[in-house]
Amino acid sequence: RRYPTVEIRAETFNGSTHVPVPSDSAFLKALLFELRLVDDHIFVEHRDTCTRINHSSVYSVRTEGGDLWPVLAFQKSGLIYACLPLVEETLEPRPPLLTVSGLSQGLALLLGIVEYLSPSRKNEAEMTAKIGQLRNLLIQACPLGTPLNTNIRSLNSSFDDIQEMPTDENQPAWRSNTYKGKPQVNVCVTEKVKCMQYDKRDVVDMWQVYGAVNCKCDIEGSAPNVTLSLNLPTNGPPLQDIVVHHCVTSVDPAMLMSSSAEPLDDSVYNGPYKFPFIPPSDSFNLCYYTSQVPVPPILGCYQLIEEGSQLKITVNLKLHESIKNSFEYCEARIPFFNRGPIAQLEYKVSYGQLDLSREKSLLVWIIGQKFPKSLEVSLTGTVSFGTAGKEHPTDYVCTGNTAYVKLYFRIPDFTLTGCYVDQHSVQIFAPGKPKITASGELISSDYYIWNSKAPAPTVYKTL
Repeated sequence: RRYPTVEIRAETFNGSTHVPVPSDSAFLKALLFELRLVDDHIFVEHRDTCTRINHSSVYSVRTEGGDLWPVLAFQKSGLIYACLPLVEETLEPRPPLLTVSGLSQGLALLLGIVEYLSPSRKNEAEMTAKIGQLRNLLIQACPLGTPLNTNIRSLNSSFDDIQEMPTDENQPAWRSNTYKGKPQVNVCVTEKVKCMQYDKRDVVDMWQVYGAVNCKCDIEGSAPNVTLSLNLPTNGPPLQDIVVHHCVTSVDPAMLMSSSAEPLDDSVYNGPYKFPFIPPSDSFNLCYYTSQVPVPPILGCYQLIEEGSQLKITVNLKLHESIKNSFEYCEARIPFFNRGPIAQLEYKVSYGQLDLSREKSLLVWIIGQKFPKSLEVSLTGTVSFGTAGKEHPTDYVCTGNTAYVKLYFRIPDFTLTGCYVDQHSVQIFAPGKPKITASGELISSDYYIWNSKAPAPTVYKTL
């Protein structure tokens, strides 16, 4: 979709240095070339030089009229999502990305389109129908080139529906429709834990917790007021780096001041964390946060030693006693890069079962839904390999004995920080007695245990 109003504004800002947007076909050809989706086997200096490494999804696309910048583009499930945000200042010299407000607006709009299309990606007919409706939806979401509502799913695809919608001047823009029925509120605190463990004296293990509070509020009224509180146990680590949704009407400033970049002191705000808000119609994340927990949930040690044509492996895992011993799933994956298929495997596990992947380059240790009473499990074994083929995985970082075990797990009804929503503290200023359900979960994210018998790459030491 093109917006002449935006193009005129861009020309006004840049004058003689303005680069016009080419035709759709020419732009697409240039974008595919820049994303290395065509002619990727040819070395093109302005695109492929080592001095120009992209650390973001913002590109400079070379066209006949000059370089178009900033083009925001990324791939997701076989589709390319792209937009060209307006920079409300001169482009020479190029301003820092953080100062271009159009980039965050464009990204929010593209992510809204992703959320709208992604449920249909396996059904071609449904996908085609949705893309056909997208033009009408964009007229509402972004009428003159400025995104007004990035939640594309909540919009009506028919203009008849729009005209029939009652208008209420008190209804905020993010509440796209009104609910009719019994009031109910669902809240889920999802925490993800990242971890890098080295089992070495000279390298510090690192772990990080980050959480999101997801809400779905089905409440009647054009602008219902809800207040929700997050609580921590008595000795729980405080929440930090809190970012709140724009529907939150007010928060204690002390809540937002706690930063993980600064050392903790006794005066740090540790709750309860109150959030008064007017909820959107759909599911949304009320807030995000991080926390500095004292220990990772699972401590591990991985040793891999090469002896001739064989590899000897030892993996020990220990669940910390403070962690709920009830998993939806828990498994450790042990990949073998830059080698052939596993030809011979001898092993012993103290608990769970060991499977070999179909391509015979990955061991999957399924620990299951509980650790044993000792809270410790171990795996020992020897592995030998056949001749490597093109289909076997390679990795430029993990060469020789530099290797890792990656853990995947989910613990329902549990959070590492102890953060929870007190159902009795949820206040809803609307008629009827609402049904309130609150839950929590802890999920692994990039949970690595590196081979202690080899040097781990330093790039992975900071999260």
